[in-house]
Amino acid sequence: MFGDVYQNKRVLITGHTGFKGSWLACWLRELGAEVCGIALPMKTAHSHFDLLHPDIRSEMTDICNRKEVKRIFAEFQPEAVFHLAAQPLVRVSYREPDDTFAVNVMGTVNVLEACRSTSSVRAIVVISSDKCYENREWLWGYRESEPMGGYDPYSASKGCAELVVASWRRSFFHNEDYGKKHHTLLASGRAGNVIGGGDWAEDRLVPDLMKAAATGKRAEIRNPEAVRPWQHVLEPLSGYLQLGQKLLEGEARFADGWNFGPAEEGIISVKEAAAALRRHWGAIQIDIRSPESAPHEAELLRLDCSKARHSLGWYGTWSPEEAFLHTAQWYRSFYEENKVRTKDDLRDYIASARSRGLAWTK
Repeated sequence: MFGDVYQNKRVLITGHTGFKGSWLACWLRELGAEVCGIALPMKTAHSHFDLLHPDIRSEMTDICNRKEVKRIFAEFQPEAVFHLAAQPLVRVSYREPDDTFAVNVMGTVNVLEACRSTSSVRAIVVISSDKCYENREWLWGYRESEPMGGYDPYSASKGCAELVVASWRRSFFHNEDYGKKHHTLLASGRAGNVIGGGDWAEDRLVPDLMKAAATGKRAEIRNPEAVRPWQHVLEPLSGYLQLGQKLLEGEARFADGWNFGPAEEGIISVKEAAAALRRHWGAIQIDIRSPESAPHEAELLRLDCSKARHSLGWYGTWSPEEAFLHTAQWYRSFYEENKVRTKDDLRDYIASARSRGLAWTK
């Protein structure tokens, strides 16, 4: 897979204890990479990372601590860096706007500066969000060339982080200077709403539904009509890894911003997503309420992923129904059988991708 480019490579992940980061750490170990993670311990009742116990070096450090981040980079000497550490929640950003900007913007600066001071780094993929775009609630998807922006502090901080990435790429890692003045390529990946096992964050649809189902309670759904691009967590991760492959292979034209989202059928309302999950675990019970005092959240958000499909040859693997099925099964197995299905899901996903002949499976 991925041209065996990750075999025996030193790969550093920030945010490795989080939902996406723990799945990525697991996959990279399966690919034969030597992995180091930088993150804070999870504050949730369960931790996907702790359940997996991946064989990696784990550094519990705040990415806002520039000195410590640089020390870890200097010791580990990574060849590829995936930056996922962030404050990832819209509603938390209203309560803690200063911390949200500190982590999402200056944390990104610290990671990029650590990369710049570490000569071994060849590829950097900064993981952003579909909320980085100035959302005008259009019916069509946002393309990578659209303006950055954001209404709420979280969205604005991700737009700012993308501007930081663009500035560092132009100022220090310019594509035209690759191989002459520097040997590092910098890209960013923007994904929609990701679902899958092992997410226990607050104020997210899937964790709220699953925690309620496990305790025989009903889950309250906010913004039921809000439309989002839903995809299994392995979908964008395959895109990030494929992008990292291109950068490690020295293909400078891929050092840019990229959308990784589902096909049109995966762009559905919160209410429809909840109903899809309930089809696969009958214990899920839903109350639909929309509190008037709730902070503003976008009602409509779509991504145009034409660039990734045409230039990278990246396509999704699982249909929306398969994504909801695997997600519901993961939590049902965890709560009813105390089983962690992560590696089973990864194997199933890779098998499905290979049956479709997707580029990254080679």
